[in-house]
Amino acid sequence: MVREIMKDVAFLSQKAEPATPEDLPIAADLLETLQAHQAGCVGMAANMIGVNKRIIAFDNEGKYMLMFNPEIIKRSEPYEAEEGCLSLTGTRRTKRWKSIKVQYQNEKFQTRCKTFTGWTAQIIQHEIDHCEGIII
Repeated sequence: MVREIMKDVAFLSQKAEPATPEDLPIAADLLETLQAHQAGCVGMAANMIGVNKRIIAFDNEGKYMLMFNPEIIKRSEPYEAEEGCLSLTGTRRTKRWKSIKVQYQNEKFQTRCKTFTGWTAQIIQHEIDHCEGIII
């Protein structure tokens, strides 16, 4: 189900709760909402659809990927970026890393680790910030 985009900064500023297998329907809604906004959006966190859970969905080089309970465990090569967000107006400058290693759970809640670089890494960092209640 495509959900409305959350714009309440007080809600978006809350740290997300850990996701569980019971949250799989929320992840499906998150993916559908991201696909509905694909013309102007490359990633979303569950709090952007009004659910305070650690779930992100993003475009991973042309294919959508879901992560449950993502954590960045390694980062390298900082740089300055300018980003926008469906939940906010305008763009903002922020610090990002060119390479990140993320530990997360897949849709079967199996723990995985993967390194991402470039644009995909930037998208993931933005969405994990959402999970942490960090608004750029």
